[in-house]
Parts: sequence; structure tokens; C-alpha cells
Amino acid sequence: MAILQFNKQALGNLEYSLQREMLSTNRAGGYMNTTIVCCNTRKYHGLMVCPVEQLGGEDYVLLSSLDETVIQHGQEFNLAIHRFPGMYEPRGHKYIVDFSYTPTPTIIYRVGGVLLKKEMLWVHTAEQLLIRYTLLEARSATKLRLRPFLAFRSRHGLSTANAEADGKSYPIPGGVKSQLYPRFPWLHMQLDKEARFVAAPDWYHNFEYLEEERRGYPFREDLLTTGYFEMDIATGESVIFSGSTSEVRPEALASIFNEEIARRTMKTEFLPALYHSARQFLIIKENRTSLTAGYPWYNARSRETFMSLAGITLTQPQGPMVDACVEILDYHVLYRLRDGIFGTHFAADTQLWFFYALQQLESFIGGGRGEIWARYGRAMKEILYAYRDGVGDPNGDGAVGYMNRREAFIRMAENGLIWADRPGRALTWMNTMNDGRPVTQRPGFAVEVNALWYNAVCYALELAQEAGDDLFVRDWVELPERIKDNFRATFWLEQMPQQPYLADYVYHDGVKNLDIRPNMLLACSLPYSPLNEYEQQKVFTVVEAYLLTPRGLRTLSPNNVRYQGICRGNEACRNVARHEGTVFPWLLEHYVRTGFRLYGNGFLMQARELLEGFEEDVLNYGIGSVPEAYDGDAPHEACGAISYAPSVAALLMVNRMIGEREK
Repeated sequence: MAILQFNKQALGNLEYSLQREMLSTNRAGGYMNTTIVCCNTRKYHGLMVCPVEQLGGEDYVLLSSLDETVIQHGQEFNLAIHRFPGMYEPRGHKYIVDFSYTPTPTIIYRVGGVLLKKEMLWVHTAEQLLIRYTLLEARSATKLRLRPFLAFRSRHGLSTANAEADGKSYPIPGGVKSQLYPRFPWLHMQLDKEARFVAAPDWYHNFEYLEEERRGYPFREDLLTTGYFEMDIATGESVIFSGSTSEVRPEALASIFNEEIARRTMKTEFLPALYHSARQFLIIKENRTSLTAGYPWYNARSRETFMSLAGITLTQPQGPMVDACVEILDYHVLYRLRDGIFGTHFAADTQLWFFYALQQLESFIGGGRGEIWARYGRAMKEILYAYRDGVGDPNGDGAVGYMNRREAFIRMAENGLIWADRPGRALTWMNTMNDGRPVTQRPGFAVEVNALWYNAVCYALELAQEAGDDLFVRDWVELPERIKDNFRATFWLEQMPQQPYLADYVYHDGVKNLDIRPNMLLACSLPYSPLNEYEQQKVFTVVEAYLLTPRGLRTLSPNNVRYQGICRGNEACRNVARHEGTVFPWLLEHYVRTGFRLYGNGFLMQARELLEGFEEDVLNYGIGSVPEAYDGDAPHEACGAISYAPSVAALLMVNRMIGEREK
């Protein structure tokens, strides 16, 4: 069933169109992100957003927007739309009669007797945006005017009119180039048709980004235009605009566009859209593959990489992308792992997700378990010894190192469990901060950290035994049983009014936190579980009763007095709600995995229903993808990043699990 079909009658309704965002990437770090009517509502929106290596590799908005104007008989019809204080101007959305997402984002405008098609395409592996305009119908002579608006600023910031910006445009074949500030790349704007460029540098003030206003951030900026292109266009004729950080041959633009569009596939179905979305997270640059956590504001992050790597790379229908998976893991081991910690990421769970990624890779890599240990055994041991002996920041300078166990942020306690605590910091994935203080700190023994710890120790020990690593085996062989016994003694809540479940964390003097949270589910879903089947069933039942929604699992039971069902408002409000009720789709992978573990094929129907429930949702928010989170309260509106790697990966893993059961 085709799902990525849009309500043509609603395209001119801004309440409909401004809530739907399109994303196109070049698989090398650059991307286009805006609404389906090309009205920017976020500071992160832009037609050309690219990493700039000479400025630290961060993403910068170069080309914010490109205004199109159709001219007939001296009358101008501006097809663009921008938000300014108190109004939208121009209001070109009223001319839109069709939008399609696939094979590339395409808008059709009707202005009187003019029918104009616009196709937007990022060139893979190049920092080049192509926009092809085709005049489908026209009753009289027609001109097309294109006015670029330039930002040249960080995607996290906003630009302000200033005297330092270079408003000049410098002629090149087929167009002009601009560089507003030194150290930025040149932006080459070229056409494959002869056009007149009219130099008219000017600042346009107070563009408003309503999503930033809703999020409590500064939301107004000034953009610079250096002039505009103008040309005649005949019925049936196409004109291609190229925005690129490199100069290109104008006569080659048509062939580049045709070759690129031929590689694109139709993504009108749910699963093809998800597979395509998954590939957009893979960044291939300078002969290295990385995985970005999400769009539009995340970069590569170790935790999200390990959580989602298998779902992104190993579920692709054309075949598992094993080489990409291995390359990403190898990079983390070779360049990011120091003293048992990846980078300066002191979160207690991040390193342990690495083991989960290896477990998913195991059946795809040529040598299986033996190859995993040969390739990653040293890294696995380094992490485990670091956790056992204690790691932290001994010099207070952010550098990881071994230290006195009493002062370590992360360490194994006498009972074999992992203790993680750092005053003023949250060391688990529930790590939002307000006014320099964690909203949900969860200090001490965190339930999912210790479930991941048990899984990691058991897995490494089995691989070491098979590989004959006797020294490691002697050091660790007695630990799994100690962890398992003390895990239950520490976290199990037998005498609860609902029914037994696991404490979320346990702090000084054995005080158990009774919040019903999804973290306990990892003790059931991971390959090695410290719980027996009865205990897993009890945990699963509580999670299902209090946390399950059609979009994922809530982060806190609605019965809790701290529950926040709506993740809206300024940053402080959102930070409170984020882990106090907000729904995360990535947790569904572990819910479904547990369901199959407990109930086998009897769980197939529910698993299918959960997966199919997202079909209607990929038409909203970030179209063709899955967002970072949803409100805890119905109707569970999307929030957070419009496209999030762990969310997409989880659904693809759920689909894979269903497929394995249906064989």
C-alpha cells in the first residue's frame, strides 16, 4: 500500500504543510531540510547545510532559501513563502497544487496559465544541490527569476545584518560565486541556461522560525541576498540551478541531474521509506564511514551509534552492510577508545552498548564469534577492566583515566554490580540538565546499566573461553553468578501493589527508587538476562500495563506524580518532560524482543500491529522517517529530532524479528 501520498487540497493550509518536513542528504554530511512548502520554520532548515572542515567540521547553513518568481506580461508572482513578524510574505504556498517526496522532493505550482515543476536533488557524496525547474504549461512568454538568500552561519546559530559580510558576487561560468566571510567555502551558484545576474546586495530582516520560538530559543534572523538570476523559459523547457562548494561545468548539469535521479528509487511504501531513511544516517567522508544520531541537530554520538548500528546497517534489503558496520566499530576502537571509555563520554551505559552491537554483528561477520573476539577482544577487555577497577576524571580536565576506586565515577562494587555517580551529572541515557543540574540523575546502581553489564561480562567470558584466553577467563569466571544473584537482590521489588518489577535505581543504604520506567526491560531483552522467565514475565506485564503506547514506551508511568505527558514549551519544560513521560520508539525493539522471548510466535500479531502503526505516521513531521520521541499523552504527537537513528533502527529490527518468525 502506497503511504507517502499527500493531501493536495491541504497543501495550501499552513497548519498542514508547516508540520511536514522533508530531508535530503548527500551521504557525506550535507543535507537539505525544510518544510514541504519550502518555508523554513527552524534555524536548522536550509537548502544547503554542509560541514565546513576549516571551521571544525561543524555543519553550517550556506544557502538558506531560493525564491522563485514567475513573470508574465510584467506581472510578478513570487512562489516563495517566509515568515516575518505578524505575517507570511510572500504567500507562494497558495500556488502549490502538488507535492511528492519520491523519487526526489518535487513541488508543482500553478499560477494562472503557468504550471511549473520544481525538483530538488542532493548529489550523493558531493556538496552540490540541484534544483530543476520545468515549465509544463504557459499561455504566453514567461520569465523565471531566482533570488538566493545566504546565511553562512552555524546551524545552531542565527545571522544578523552586519558590515563584515561580503555582499559581492563574483562571475563564474554560468553564474556567480559568493563567500560572505573568510574561512568559509565559496558557494558557487550556476545555471545550465544563459541567464542575467542582477547584482543587488541587500539584507532582508527578521525572518522568523516558529519552531524555535515554540522551543524557547531566539527565532529571528537576517539573511543576505547578493542579487538575482533572471531568464526566459519556454513551455517544455527545463532549467537547472546548481548550488555547490565547487565550481562545475554548466553544460554538465543536465547529465548530472539525470544520472542522480536514475539512481533514486520510489519510496512510497512504508518499509522502503524506512530503509532509505536508515541509509541517510550513514556519512561517508574522507574514506571513513560514520553514523549520525539524527537530523537536523545531532552529530555522531557513540551511544546512539552502538544502539542503532545493527538496525541501520544489517537489515538492508539489498544485503547486510557488514563492511560499513565493521568500519564504524573499528574506528571507535582505534580512535575513540581510551582507558575503557569512548572519547570523554562518561555515561555508564555507552561503553556497554558496544557489546550489544557486537552481538548483533556476530552472525553476519565471516568468522562469527571467533572473528568477533579476534577483532574486538582487546577492546572488550579494556572496557570491562576499566569498569571493574574504576574510571573517572582524575585530573579534573575531562581526560579519562583510572583512579582511586572511591573517587571513580563508574566502578564495580563488592557485589559485582556497577555503581555510577557524579555529583551534578547524569551518567545514564536519561541525562537532560536544567540550570546545571540533572533532571533525572539516577545515581548509584542503575537497572539498565547493570543489565548491560551482566550481558557484556557473560558475552566476553564465553568468547574468551572459546578462544582459549585462559588468563581473562580466570579473572572473570566467577563474576556472572555474583552479578546475577546480586542483581535480583538489589533491584527486585516483590511486595508491590501492582505486581513485582525492578527498581529503577538503588542508591546509598540500599534505598530503592520505585519509579516504573522502561529501563528495567533491558534486563529481559538482552541476549544474557539476569532474570528467570517468571521474573521476565512480571517485568514485561508491568511495562505493558503502564508504559506501552502505539509509538513506543513512556519513560515514566502516568500514575507517577512527576509524569509529564506533553513535551512542549521552552528548553527547561521540555527537559523536564523528556524523561518523565515522553515516549521513545527505540525502546520498542526491546519490548518486542522480550515478547518473542516469552511468548514465541504467539506475540507475532502484537508485534505486527506495533510496526504497522507507524505507517500512518511517516507522512507527518519528518516525512519518510521516524522521529526521536512522542508525547506521552494521546494522540502522541511527534517531538524531538525529525529523523532519529535509534528510532528507525528499532523498527527495522522489529521488522527483521517478525520476518524471522514468519519463515
